[in-house]
Formats: sequence, C-alpha cells, structure tokens
Amino acid sequence: MSLLQQGSQRQLQCKRVVIKIGSALLTANGQGLDHQAINAWAAQVAMLHEQGIEVILVSSGAVAEGMVRMKIGARPDDLPGLQACAAIGQMGLIQAWAGALVQHQIQTAQVLLTHDDLADRRRYLNAGDALLRLIKWRVVPVINENDTVATDEIRFGDNDTLAAMVASLVGADLLIILTDQEGMFDRDPRKDASATLLSTVRAMDESLLAMAGGGGVLGRGGMVTKVRAARLAAKSGCPTLITSGQTSNVLLRLIQGEALGTLLTADEDRITARKQWLAAHLQTAGRLVLDNGAVEAIQIKHRSLLPVGVRQVEGHFERGDVVECVNLNGERIAVGRVNFSSASARQVIGQPSERVHEILGENRSVEMIHRDHMAIY
Repeated sequence: MSLLQQGSQRQLQCKRVVIKIGSALLTANGQGLDHQAINAWAAQVAMLHEQGIEVILVSSGAVAEGMVRMKIGARPDDLPGLQACAAIGQMGLIQAWAGALVQHQIQTAQVLLTHDDLADRRRYLNAGDALLRLIKWRVVPVINENDTVATDEIRFGDNDTLAAMVASLVGADLLIILTDQEGMFDRDPRKDASATLLSTVRAMDESLLAMAGGGGVLGRGGMVTKVRAARLAAKSGCPTLITSGQTSNVLLRLIQGEALGTLLTADEDRITARKQWLAAHLQTAGRLVLDNGAVEAIQIKHRSLLPVGVRQVEGHFERGDVVECVNLNGERIAVGRVNFSSASARQVIGQPSERVHEILGENRSVEMIHRDHMAIY
C-alpha cells in the first residue's frame, strides 16, 4: 500500500482491507439489527469488490441482537448472560450479512475466532490459510469473536483488537474502524466542545491513549480500544483509519481519497515491519543449507526460496516457525517463516516445484519460504 496525503485528500492504493463495524452502526437504537443499514454496507462492499479490493468484515452486533430476541432491556453484566446473548444473536447477524451480500452475487463465510485461536501458532496458521482461500475465492469473510467460548475477553472492546489481529493475519493494507464518532479527537468531544479532530497521527504516539474516552451502551469499548487496536496493527505495518460510519458512502469516499476521520499511520510498511520482526530472531527453530543458485535467487533477484535450491535441512521445526538460511559455507543469508515442517522439508529438498504436490500429496504453496516472509542479510 502506498499513501500520500495532500490537503483534504489521501491517495490510498490498497488491495486488501479489513473493515470493523461497531454495534451502534448495525443496530436500530436497541431494537435489533438495522437491516436497512446492513444492506447499505453490503452495497458499498460490493462496489469495493468491483474495484478489485478484497474485503474482510469484522462485525459487531451479536450481543445486541440477542438482547432484542430475548427481550432483555439492559446489556447483561455477567459472563454467561453475555455468552448466551451472543450465541442467540449470532444467528441473526450472519443471516443478515449473507442475505444482504448475496443480492450483489457475493458469497459470505462466517468465521468465529478467539484470542486463543490467534495465540496458538498452529491454529493461527490454519485460520490464516482458510481466510486467504476465502479471499481468493472472492468470498467476504464475516468475522466475530466467538463470545460463547470466550472468557474475560468479552468484557473489553475486543472486536477492535480482533480486527487488528485479523489485519495482521491476512496481511491487510488498511484497517478501517467504523464507529459513531467522527474520528480521534485531542479531547473527548462529548465533554469538551472545543475538541479538535486529529487528521493524521502516528499510531505509536504515546499521547494518544491519554486522549481516548470510554465506550457506549451497546458496544464493549470506546476510543481507547480503537487506539490500542491501531497500535497493534501498526506493529505489522498496517495503518488504521478511524471514522464515523454515519457518514454517507463512507467506505467509497475513503477509498477514493477523501480525508475523513483519523488516519493512524504505521512507522514502516507492511513487508518492512514483518521483515524487521524476522530479522530480530537470533534464535531460530532450524536451518536450511542452500546451494549457490538459491543464494543468488534470494540475495540478488529477491525471489522466494524453492525446495529445489535447498541442500540440507537441520533441526526440528513446524510450519510457521522461523528458520535460518545459510550458504554452503555456513554463513547466514536470511531468516524466514517456513511453509513446511522439517519432516516435509526433508522429503522435497532438491525437488522441482511441480513434484512438491506429488510427493507430499497436499495442495499447498510450493515455496519453502515466501520472499515476503524473509529477511535477507
């Protein structure tokens, strides 16, 4: 993604966007889901799809819908009550999104995640693989936290955090958090009429958290959770836009470059941030010894590492672990996140790409390490 701001315009060039929509924008003043609003969001998502933009939705509203279905006037303050409302309301939420998007010939997929899913390496990788396959199929994933099995996370604004984690998981170019506020202010605008909207600010600016306020009645968190989410996304190089979802055609206007809301920038671009994280790995799970052709392909041509260029596999590692790449003299060439376990890697080293699927019997990437997941020395 490249970003340039000039005056009231931002020129955004992004292919993959994670969009988080809060409860206040999806519910009809506490009277269940606002189907008219959801249909309007679906129309905007469809137009983004027509422009070739991949969209992942993180949608709130399940608890609020469950409250209405059970005729509960106030949000439960106990964990079982919240979990039960979420389980009941999730049915209506996904039905609403699926019905709205299918009118534009767009298929949807329900994805329920918890922080445990994204903290566990294997589950993290599996979730990422599934989401990337859905995106490839031009399906819009509708993601929510799996509140029914979540524990203390349900008490926080975790759909904001979840959206940031998903943005990192799928390598999004932009995270858009839509709320009932215009954006991030230097003071709480509900308490101070002279508060000023921040147009562009570094996500890692330490003063931001002090400026953030509290949450609303239906939502779990306020601006503070959005700032924390933006900081989390920034660590993987993904910028965040926080803006009002009550603005007409807000998604289309944002993508067209209108400078709405607050842009929280990342210090580095997505690939650079990931590679800095990889480069910091002094301890690696294993080692790959490369032939001279593979070394040239990586260092000079900046290509991915293919099995054909690997001479030897050392150590025990699993798919997704960070391994070291060395030349025939044992000198470190690169580190990267490997796509194969050590057992699978030993079966395919020295083999051309067309034989990888034949040997492993799996439909997966043929790169041992993709260039975007590699830091070169």
